Amino acid sequence: MHALLGVVATLTLLLAVAWGAAALWFDGPPARAAAGVLAGAFALGCALVLVKVRPYHRALLLAALAFAGVLVWWLAIPPRNDRDWQADVARPPSATIDGSRLTVRNVRNFDYRSETDFDERWEIRTYALDQLVGADLFLCFWGPKQIAHTIASWEFADGGHLAVSIETRKEKGESYSAVRGFFRQFEVYYVVADERDVVRLRTNYRGEQVFLYRLQMPVQDARAVLVDYLREIDKLAEHPRWYNALTHNCTTAIRYHAKQVGLARPLEWRLLANGHLDELGYERGQLDRSLPFDELRRRSDITAKARAADQDPAFSGRIREGLPGGR
Repeated sequence: MHALLGVVATLTLLLAVAWGAAALWFDGPPARAAAGVLAGAFALGCALVLVKVRPYHRALLLAALAFAGVLVWWLAIPPRNDRDWQADVARPPSATIDGSRLTVRNVRNFDYRSETDFDERWEIRTYALDQLVGADLFLCFWGPKQIAHTIASWEFADGGHLAVSIETRKEKGESYSAVRGFFRQFEVYYVVADERDVVRLRTNYRGEQVFLYRLQMPVQDARAVLVDYLREIDKLAEHPRWYNALTHNCTTAIRYHAKQVGLARPLEWRLLANGHLDELGYERGQLDRSLPFDELRRRSDITAKARAADQDPAFSGRIREGLPGGR
């Protein structure tokens, strides 16, 4: 038993040391050479301790203390709002609620000619919360079918929609990296947008495949989740937060907001492999179950409709034509 515990402790510590070295490499000094020296020294130092120091439990303790020091430093790295941001994430949105009147500032509604060539339009929009009729979920696939990007959208009785895409806030010249997303490389950003912006960008200019599902949830629950989103959006304008590809991403953040208003369901592996999120929602009764799942999924692919709708002002209506689970 002691030998088994020793093996488990050693493997756990080796993983922790590997993570610590990666944290020093990605989040350490801006100079790559200095970051490499720190990461290498940390990994080599821990390895020498484990090989040279005896008794072995003392070596484990010393290496664990070294890792704890790196972790404390890493957790103390502050996120910022004052970087030189890319144009599409440059303005933080904010919202105010007066009775049932919702006013949202910096709603993105860009006019795209390509993914990187666009005319900026940041708008102030108003919505009547007492006219909310439901919420929808987009699943966007850019490559591997195990992983998707999720976008939540709220529908109002007048045909208006408010879409929110939780993304990384990138600086000019910066691109997203799945590996770097596990470290403190990107602040989180809530893209509050017209669907013609945030959905058409993916279908028409990034070549992604997009599915749209109507969520089967009471209106009061959809409103509660939206209001919690808005609270977080306002908070981020003053107190930025780190994005994390595992713990705080486009899907785990949705569960976080649902949990905040008492609607979270148990954790499930498909929350991480979120390309299967529609399957999970179907099993839990959160999507229309009047059709077999495969048929629901086939009819929920709005890629071609979005490409055809393009700049049509009725974009949101056109991508919902024939969509299962109509309200």
